[in-house]
Amino acid sequence: MSKKLLITEKPSVATEFAKALKINTTRKNGYVESDDYVITWCVGHLVTMSYPEVYDEKYKAWRFDTLPFIPTEWKYEVIASAQNQFNIVKSLLLREDVDTIYVCTDSGREGEYIYRLVDAMVGVKGKKKKRVWIDSQTEEEILKGINGAKDLSEYDALADSAYLRAKEDYLIGINFSRLLTLTYGKKLAEFLNQERAPISVGRVMTCVLGMVVSREVEIRNFVKSKFYKIGANFEEGISAEWKYDAENQNNFKELINVVEKNNLYNDNGFKIEEDANKFIEILKLQNPKGKVLEASKKTQKENAPLLYNLAEIQNECSKRFKISPDQTLEVIQLLYEKKLVTYPRTDARVLSTAVAKEISKNLNGLAKWGKDAKIKSLLDSMIANKYSTDIVKSKYVDASKITDHYALIPTGQGFENYDALSDLQKDIYILIVKRFLSIFFPPAEYTKLAITVDIAGQKFYANAKICTKQGYLEVIKEEAKDDDSKTNVEALSKIKKGQELALTDLYTKEGETSPPTRYTSGSIILAMENAGRLIEDERLREQIKGSGIGTSATRAEIIKKLNRIGYININAKTQVLTPSEKGELVYKAVGWSMPDMLNPDLTASWEKGLDMVAKKEIKPDEFMGKLELYIRSKTAKIKR
Repeated sequence: MSKKLLITEKPSVATEFAKALKINTTRKNGYVESDDYVITWCVGHLVTMSYPEVYDEKYKAWRFDTLPFIPTEWKYEVIASAQNQFNIVKSLLLREDVDTIYVCTDSGREGEYIYRLVDAMVGVKGKKKKRVWIDSQTEEEILKGINGAKDLSEYDALADSAYLRAKEDYLIGINFSRLLTLTYGKKLAEFLNQERAPISVGRVMTCVLGMVVSREVEIRNFVKSKFYKIGANFEEGISAEWKYDAENQNNFKELINVVEKNNLYNDNGFKIEEDANKFIEILKLQNPKGKVLEASKKTQKENAPLLYNLAEIQNECSKRFKISPDQTLEVIQLLYEKKLVTYPRTDARVLSTAVAKEISKNLNGLAKWGKDAKIKSLLDSMIANKYSTDIVKSKYVDASKITDHYALIPTGQGFENYDALSDLQKDIYILIVKRFLSIFFPPAEYTKLAITVDIAGQKFYANAKICTKQGYLEVIKEEAKDDDSKTNVEALSKIKKGQELALTDLYTKEGETSPPTRYTSGSIILAMENAGRLIEDERLREQIKGSGIGTSATRAEIIKKLNRIGYININAKTQVLTPSEKGELVYKAVGWSMPDMLNPDLTASWEKGLDMVAKKEIKPDEFMGKLELYIRSKTAKIKR
């Protein structure tokens, strides 16, 4: 009787698959078995790329004359610590009674790579191979994944991309680490008073180091400067600020010499206090009054932000709980394995249409749970107010913005595991649930008031914004940020266009420029997601999406590695990143020899190339050809 072999990534996942299939299994050494199924696991990677000395002993010593090292035939080997499990998996793959193999490793590029390496090492022939691709570990999703499993060959392009990613990291790491160590290592060791100082270079890691050091240099070189804004107070209880308007300067000749562009700070102030005071003196000589040129009152609606992807939740947890990105991923991975949330390593912040059409299942599951009082009250509010759950045509659903997996959301299942969670795990779960529920609530509403006042031909502006309806803010519990006090709002709301205002005072407001802020372990993840550009405003991040540096699955580990090898420091209390002395010296060495390795755009373009291979937009040979050319040209330049 033929059997089906399921290959997962760890024993706990194998257990969930057995439960979903409702089969009685017997526990064996490294696998479980029933009448129809055999389920085993890979415990992460079982096979890895061989070091250069495996190709030839001469590569063991680091020498210029052996670089660049670019194999024509790649060699792989079983990881020594995983040899036992590899032997078990190999024996199962080759069993005569196994006719179909279901690949159930993680549904992503790295999970694909884990199995493909094993398959190639074993040399599996003559069996059906199916790929199980799932978004959560609920029984329903597992069964859907098995029943709808596609032929493994349909994922060959993804596998090509995975192999190329590994080769790229290997070639850049091996060649450039050796090159820079041979070039600068001795001097670096002497400077640091160390016996040896090997320099570690990585495709993504070195670029991220560059981001941290560059920001630190900006801060170090920053010189604070003062600026002076012009304000006006009126008897009517409002205040307004002056802003430069080029069209109006000819109306007032005396101001031309004072209001020159190079004297101004950001068009709404002066660099020199004397100029600001002179500006006020000239205005006062006109016995000015205020005349309202424009007065507007608008209602602004603001929808809930998009759902979490891994980068967004890592940034949020870094700010809120002061934990590192890898700690956040560890927690969410556990929540995923406990069936509480969907797949964590996702770049998407939206849902697919198919998921959106069945989203009531997730909501109903949460409603039946009722363990958290706040979540229960929010769901009760949704029901009482008859909020729509039809989000198919909303901004939260967009298949074009999904690659492998949709956004991180609660499954509405797995609650039997909730009580055993730690407080931090519960807090992060509730955070995900609240973000999910917020998209079903109405928008927050604001009243925005704005007036433009003419004072002796110069324009002054006053604005106010106040939240009138909480909407989704009831869920996320952000404080509704009003721009001004209620008093100012009430005063502004009474002002009419054409009205004359009684000016009581013209004054200067001193300010001071601020240096850039250091990256935190969370904000650096967001910057990596957007090719080195940190976009602070979440609303803008929804609109701007560049090619990322690294992937959602690897970014946290890169930060962790930079810290582990002593290139950056992470403040445990604040999660603020600073470069170490060693990190700054390595940054300088890279900058002297191969500065483009510090360029986020270049690093992002390599990642974009891998994505194009996965999408069959370019052939693997084309990518590999460009990579080899890059390695050879950089090596030749440094050798010279």
